[in-house]
Amino acid sequence: MQTIYKMFEHLHWANEQILAVLQNSEDKMNEEKRLFSHILLTEEVWLNRIIGLENQASLIWTELGIEECSKQINQNKQKYEQFFASLPDQHADKLITYRNSTGQEFTTSIRDILTHIALHGHYHRGQINQKLRLDGFEPVGTDFITFVR
Repeated sequence: MQTIYKMFEHLHWANEQILAVLQNSEDKMNEEKRLFSHILLTEEVWLNRIIGLENQASLIWTELGIEECSKQINQNKQKYEQFFASLPDQHADKLITYRNSTGQEFTTSIRDILTHIALHGHYHRGQINQKLRLDGFEPVGTDFITFVR
């Protein structure tokens, strides 16, 4: 679980790096903001699935404003820290049954869900960086190695 904890520390750091760029050029980065909103809303949806709360998974592509993104980052970080503090390592392999955004039912271990959450953001931050470059902006350094240095 230590690796997963570290991945989540990186996830929160990387989200803050992306937020900083979006705050400086919000009006020019609609697609970037949409992708970033998706990352943040999906983090919330997955945690709610793990802890058994109802979700509005259909809203994972809602575009948030920059202030809402900032609040969502802080909220996600706080909720995940609380979750990790209450999760005994031996419960990481507990199976969770949930429905995805199309209503299909799946059963997956907490460990695998947490790994997915951490990796999901990498994928979309890569898309954001590609879009930044195409729009004439410098991509944001969010690599894990940059974080640990």
